[in-house]
Amino acid sequence: MENRIHEIIEESLKLHTRLGGIVPMIGRAAGVMVAAIARGNKIMFAGNGGSAADAQHLAAELVNRFRKERQPLAGLALTTDTSILTAVGNDYAFDEIFSKQVRALGREGDVLMGISTSGNSRNILKAMDDAREMGILTVALTGEGGTMKEKADFAIAVPDGNTPRVQEAHILIGHILCELIENESLKAV
Repeated sequence: MENRIHEIIEESLKLHTRLGGIVPMIGRAAGVMVAAIARGNKIMFAGNGGSAADAQHLAAELVNRFRKERQPLAGLALTTDTSILTAVGNDYAFDEIFSKQVRALGREGDVLMGISTSGNSRNILKAMDDAREMGILTVALTGEGGTMKEKADFAIAVPDGNTPRVQEAHILIGHILCELIENESLKAV
């Protein structure tokens, strides 16, 4: 068992050393998020399964605090309202659960971050289409595959297809984004 633990840690470390190639895109995505918050807009997060938990985690870091005491920042997880999710899923389709919320809650100048390890989550792709029609910038946080990268204004694609390792990288990237957003918001005060 310990050998497998070491192997998993090594897999994760190897992937983390390959993230240097996506640093410029992380920086660009952080820049549009910082600008949205500075304008009084919000960042919406959407994901399924473990990525739904990441969406909630990142929204909480903005609304509450990440590392520093500060005013709350406008972060919204579109994964948390079970009544909306189940009503839309039941009355329309699961593919509409984020799209309807984007159309109801999103405003021009907001940012939508879709989180998907596969890059093929149809409900996120649909939400991104609607967001772009509304003047909402889209950020994809994904793995190496899928079509989200092509649909998003900014694509942060972890260079791997191993779901657990990609998810580990996603939370690292999410924390980097939260720290950059928090730091810049404090400079603006």
